[in-house]
Amino acid sequence: MAVIGIDLGGTKINSALFRENGEMEGFKKVFLQGRKGKEAGELIRAQLRSLISENGTDTDPVTAVGVSVPGIFDRNTGKVWVPNIEGWKDYPLMDELAEAVKEEHITVSIADDRSCYMLGETWKGKAKDCKNAIFLAVGTGICAGILIDGKVLHGAGGIAGSMGWLALSKPYEEKYISCGCNEYYASGEGLTRYAREVIASRPDYAGVFLHEEVSAYNLIREYGNSEEIAVAVIRNAIEYWGMTVANLVSIFNPEKIVFGGGVFGEAVKFLDQIHAEAKKWAQPVAMEQVTLDASETGSMAGLYGAAYLAMNR
Repeated sequence: MAVIGIDLGGTKINSALFRENGEMEGFKKVFLQGRKGKEAGELIRAQLRSLISENGTDTDPVTAVGVSVPGIFDRNTGKVWVPNIEGWKDYPLMDELAEAVKEEHITVSIADDRSCYMLGETWKGKAKDCKNAIFLAVGTGICAGILIDGKVLHGAGGIAGSMGWLALSKPYEEKYISCGCNEYYASGEGLTRYAREVIASRPDYAGVFLHEEVSAYNLIREYGNSEEIAVAVIRNAIEYWGMTVANLVSIFNPEKIVFGGGVFGEAVKFLDQIHAEAKKWAQPVAMEQVTLDASETGSMAGLYGAAYLAMNR
């Protein structure tokens, strides 16, 4: 049995064929390059057809496809909401992909990216053998794949795990409307956004960010140099990440929380500080039962999860 995994991101598509033993073949990466609506759907179908024709065999045919999408998948309608692709507010992705492979009798499964991150880390990463674990992805936004008693939580509308909307400070401010309080400060974009706010509030500021790009990467780097803006922004983010962990621990009592996403390549160095912050807020017994770790699957988590979804349909 062979399956195909497809990981749709905000700007690119990763795809590959996986054999029954988990071996990956024919990895492909293509960029959306601003495609919208049906153009984006056609690019996914092209990658799917290419992998089937190049890697499928009579003795080991492709039997299933798993797809990870960066948004919401409605299991009742088969439609997806992907905010980064224009025209994908209510897009019939399941119908389109099923039509593309119906002659080969290939089944199609779709899930949101946070669920696939969790599945990928369970299959290939640090959450192996876990029945209760969380994959906390911090990148452009903040989301979590949640595994409880061996099952991934989806919620009534497939929206479970939208950690960017955790309410972690008060009073409410209108600026949280588009992304939520947590994401406003502690996502990759949030770090840069808050840094610009801090710089604007300090008219006498004369540091490196007057002539250097304000980015999550540079803020994390300059934190190590004790740069004042970087220290203020990263310390604030560590508090938010710690409170996020505390809430997840108190609600779900996981064995492990795995950190991934674009920010948590460089920010892995802060895990001890995040743990210490979480201990202040979390249910104490549950906090003693959890470990924090960095993702082993990295940028491949969604692709592995999509393949695992197909294998276990």
